[in-house]
Amino acid sequence: MSKIHVMSEALANKISAGEVVERCSSIVKELVENSIDAKATDIKVSLVKGGLESIKVTDDGVGMDKEDAFMAFLRHATSKILRDDDLFFIDTMGFRGEALPSIASVSEVELKTSDGASSTYIHIKGGEVLENKDGDLRVGTSIQVSNLFYNTPARLKFLKSENTEAYNTINLIEKLALAHPHIKFTLLNNDKVVVRTSGSDNLLKTIHEIYGLNVSNKMLEFKNSNNDFDIYGYICKPEILRSNRNDLNTFVNDRVIRNSEINKAINDAYHTYKPDGKYPVVVLKINTDPTLVDVNIHPTKQDVKISKMTELYDLIYTTIKDTLYNNLLIPNALKDKSVNIIKDEVIADIVSSMVKKEPKAVQTELNFQIKVDNDKLELEAKDDLGVNPEMKSLVLYPVGLALGTYIIAQNDEGIYLIDQHAAQERVNYERYLKALRKKEVTTTYLLIPITIELSASDFLNLKENLHILTDMGFVLEEFGVNTFVVKAHPTWILEDYEEESIRKIIDLVISIKDKFDPIKFNDHLAATLACKMSIKANMRISHEAQEELLQELVMCDNPYNCPHGRPTIIKFSIYDLERMFKRVMN
Repeated sequence: MSKIHVMSEALANKISAGEVVERCSSIVKELVENSIDAKATDIKVSLVKGGLESIKVTDDGVGMDKEDAFMAFLRHATSKILRDDDLFFIDTMGFRGEALPSIASVSEVELKTSDGASSTYIHIKGGEVLENKDGDLRVGTSIQVSNLFYNTPARLKFLKSENTEAYNTINLIEKLALAHPHIKFTLLNNDKVVVRTSGSDNLLKTIHEIYGLNVSNKMLEFKNSNNDFDIYGYICKPEILRSNRNDLNTFVNDRVIRNSEINKAINDAYHTYKPDGKYPVVVLKINTDPTLVDVNIHPTKQDVKISKMTELYDLIYTTIKDTLYNNLLIPNALKDKSVNIIKDEVIADIVSSMVKKEPKAVQTELNFQIKVDNDKLELEAKDDLGVNPEMKSLVLYPVGLALGTYIIAQNDEGIYLIDQHAAQERVNYERYLKALRKKEVTTTYLLIPITIELSASDFLNLKENLHILTDMGFVLEEFGVNTFVVKAHPTWILEDYEEESIRKIIDLVISIKDKFDPIKFNDHLAATLACKMSIKANMRISHEAQEELLQELVMCDNPYNCPHGRPTIIKFSIYDLERMFKRVMN
């Protein structure tokens, strides 16, 4: 007797449902995408207990006639593609013809639909049609799903709590609303409105409706294109960051997608504008020829493969980097009228101390000077961009030092607090990075060579990577057992800090384990040296040193953050101060 047999249609649909229907949000995604394909402009999603009890999606799309309404529940029945070639030109959200039969096989489904000429009602439970009759005449479609996984208890037990299921659906609807700002979305859970967008076709307004005023006010618009891709959207200023990647909203041809390479391009563009482990709020819309995108990888259609990914990476990275560079990014100390980051009395104390301290008195007690060899390390603007004109024209007048750490400065617009360590760290970082990028290497010989003793393993590792140091301008020779002697070093190493700097550089070279990446190495090296060679907190500097540091800071490519992403400067506008002191009451 044959052991191999063909599965029944009902069993095949249940297995298929395991790929398409993972949780409540999976059902919402499939139904809402069908509504989008039906040219709906108003989509309403109603959940009961986060979708665990009931999910209902109602739209004002074109609807279906009787025949199409019934055919929609047959496996692989679709109106989206007809021929093999259509797979290369997919411009709809759905196309596989698996979602509705998969959902209907593991739940109870009630469909009401009308194309304006006829109306249909279909009731299906566990894949079996219970009713198929005329319905109420209404243009559009309404589909309700209940008793999810009632006949597959193994999957039912993997559903999460009501709050978790509701959260996943809310997150999905927010992303779909950002992908399709021309569509009005409404999401209710237990008859309570959770998400509502206006369908205004204004992306920034939709961002405001999703994230609120504090985020939408801190968004920067960008737009760019190359021969294959058009990109458009908004990125947040570095002061608005998240602890996970969930708010990296990326869309290809209005489809919500996940792509690690696109996320990497965004994250790399924010390098030094944010700390590691923090992520920006981004809405990135990518439009391209459908032939360059393969969405037929997984039934969810969120994981996609993109041809010419290198070109897209460069376009995204350059556009976001330039957008950040060309905008003034000094954060206000007060996020909005309802949030005070620093208490009024603290500001009052700082302002009071500023008034009391005279510059001369300050200078007599400050004894630390910033050591910079401007002949060696000239701070210049980028050739391709130029210094942000707003930042370059920003003139800051230092008037004191708070807590031995924060330079207090002012101008006609308000008061600024500058973290002296972060500020000089940024200045030094850009100096070192610029010096490391120069093709011409100049060296200086040491009057007294520096001896570096190492363990046997470190000695062999350094010997293997010795070319890195020689390419940078170091002159080293073996000297005895497991020892090198450094006779010369590149001229950009700070005077009086030669030995400390050289040991740091050698430690970095020894730590190289994988393939050497000169760009990442130079960045890491510049950040390490900048941190170690900068003034620290609680180190008092003279008034002249404060002025020099502020002048150098505003000329940096990124004067807003240290190399590790911490802010260098925050602002209290005159309005903020007057509101805190009740000089203005609105």
